[in-house]
Amino acid sequence: MQLTDRLDELTRELLADGFNAARERPVTLRANTLKTTADQVAAALDAAGIGHIRAPWYGDAFVLDGVREREVWDLDIYRDGLVYLQSLSSMLPPLVLGPLPGSDVLDMCSAPGGKTSQLAALTGNGAHLTACEMSAPRAEKLSYNLDKLGAQNVNIMRTDARRLDEFFSFDQILLDAPCTGTGTYRTGDERAEKRMTLHLLEKVVKSQHALLDRALKVLKPGGILVYSTCSVLPEENDEQVRSALKRHRDCEVVPILAGDPGDGHSDPEARSITIAHADEGELALPILDLPNSLEGTLTIAPTRLYEGFYVAALKKQAPRAKR
Repeated sequence: MQLTDRLDELTRELLADGFNAARERPVTLRANTLKTTADQVAAALDAAGIGHIRAPWYGDAFVLDGVREREVWDLDIYRDGLVYLQSLSSMLPPLVLGPLPGSDVLDMCSAPGGKTSQLAALTGNGAHLTACEMSAPRAEKLSYNLDKLGAQNVNIMRTDARRLDEFFSFDQILLDAPCTGTGTYRTGDERAEKRMTLHLLEKVVKSQHALLDRALKVLKPGGILVYSTCSVLPEENDEQVRSALKRHRDCEVVPILAGDPGDGHSDPEARSITIAHADEGELALPILDLPNSLEGTLTIAPTRLYEGFYVAALKKQAPRAKR
């Protein structure tokens, strides 16, 4: 792929292996706990004769065995909004953010609603969610999905999040930024390869820059921002975050840790964020192969099970008390 040509040889080989394995990526979905439980979803899949395994780091995540998406569309659990088809990697940013009931949460690029509805589910509809989407058709799709999935307390704003009024302020922000999508590439997908151009990279890097600036301006002191992309390119990931930190000196990286069996957000000072059980079993996160140049951020390597993905958590420092 053109956009990965500038990476070092070892990384290019690793990505090539992952893109090739992605051609056999299985169907994955998330139990929508606003309407059901993961155990009930498992029972429904068993009744339909669909084999499955669950992720140890997120009990609501399912990997299905030997089925296609079209077969899932015919299931009652899909038609009734009890599950949402979603890649494993894309489930990570809401988990890292750890939305809290009662908090003001912003999803800056929310359509079609997978992560927005996951944020709602993680709080049992207890957070005050604002979901931004500038495209009218995509905003309609977002509204449809949120209604189908039972997500409540969501204010949909049809606006460009880059121009969000600084009057607003939020405790927690999810910025799953528009990107080249290089992490989702599968070998042999010529249409995707033609779309992933240098011109696209230049365009999305500018958009990411503006979105990060606006996010960090409307983030409350002491608040957490999670920035993510489905890209494996440094320009969209570590380099983008490092540049934002230079412009916003009151912000810092909150290290994301994988593999500790803690509860994921046990640190009241937000000195680190843990993805519990992330190094266990066949669904362990593939995080050791693609090194990060910015310590504490997370890059998921593309594999048969996972899309290539990047996640970083930033905290705005609270003002120091005057003596």
